[in-house]
Amino acid sequence: MATVTYSIVALDPATGELGVAVQTRWLGVGALVPWLRPGVGAIATQSFVDTRYGFSGIELLAAGRTPQDALAELLAADSDPGVRQVGMVDAAGRSAAHTGADCVVAAGHLTGHGVTVQANMMERPTVWPAMLAAFEGTSGDLADRLVAALRAAEAEGGDVRGRQSAALVVVPGRADAHPWDIRYDIRIDDARAPLDELDRLLALNRGYEALDGAFEALAVGETAAALAFFERAAALAPDDDQIRLWQSLAVFDSGDEERGRRLYRSALAIEPRSGEHLRRFLAAGQLPGREKLVARLTDEG
Repeated sequence: MATVTYSIVALDPATGELGVAVQTRWLGVGALVPWLRPGVGAIATQSFVDTRYGFSGIELLAAGRTPQDALAELLAADSDPGVRQVGMVDAAGRSAAHTGADCVVAAGHLTGHGVTVQANMMERPTVWPAMLAAFEGTSGDLADRLVAALRAAEAEGGDVRGRQSAALVVVPGRADAHPWDIRYDIRIDDARAPLDELDRLLALNRGYEALDGAFEALAVGETAAALAFFERAAALAPDDDQIRLWQSLAVFDSGDEERGRRLYRSALAIEPRSGEHLRRFLAAGQLPGREKLVARLTDEG
C-alpha cells in the first residue's frame, strides 16, 4: 500500500493526550497510517505502508519498550525497511522516527520531545521542518496544533501528487482511559480539499462534545451550565438540527419559551421529524416527567 504522505505524531504533556494527523494523495489514509492507545503511545506508519509497524509497535510500547527500541525491533524484522517511514511517540514523550533510504524524495523526518514529523514524496524538503515549526509555534489544544502542522506542510507544497484524504486521531490522557477510548477519530477518505473538510468536522466534533457536556450538566441539575454548553455547541455547529433540537427543549424548559419555540422550528425546518425524535425519547423513558413540556414545545398549532 503506497501511502506516500506527510504526518505528525505528538503528545500534549499538559493533558497526556496523544494524537496523529496525516494528509496524502491516496484514498482512505485514516485506515492505514494512525495507530494509538491511551497512556501508551501513538504511531504513524507510511510510505509503502506495513501496518505491522502500527499494530505491533503499539504492543511493544505497551510492553514497556522505548520508541527507539520498538522501532529498531520492527525494522530488524522487516524484509524491506528501505521503503518504510515511521514516527513513534510514547506517553512519556520519548520519540523515534525512521525514513528508509528508498522512500520517494523529497523525504525526511524530524523528532523532538513528544513529537515527530515525517514526510515523503514532497514538493520540497522544507515540508517537515515547517510542520515542526508550526506545531511548536501554535497555541491551542493538541488537535489545533496537529492541524496547524498539516496546514504548514500544505503551504510548503505538500504531496507532489496533490491531495485526497486526511485523518486526525486524538486519544485521551486521563489516567482512567481505556485502550478503546478515543476523543477524535476524523477521517476524510476522498475530497478535493481534505484539510477544509477536516476543519469542518473538527468543529462539529467539538460541538458534540459540548452537547455531551450539556446533557451531563442537566443530569445533575446544573441548568445554567447546561445552557452555556448548548450555546457553545450551537456556535460550533450552527447548521446541526440535532443540537438545535436539544437546545430548544432546554431553553424552553428554562422559561424562555419564545426562543425555545424559534429554535425548535429552525430544527424542524432542517429535519421535519424533529418532533418525532423527542416523542420517541419520551416513549423510551429517557425524558421522565417531560411529557407536557415536549407536547407544548412540539405543538405546531
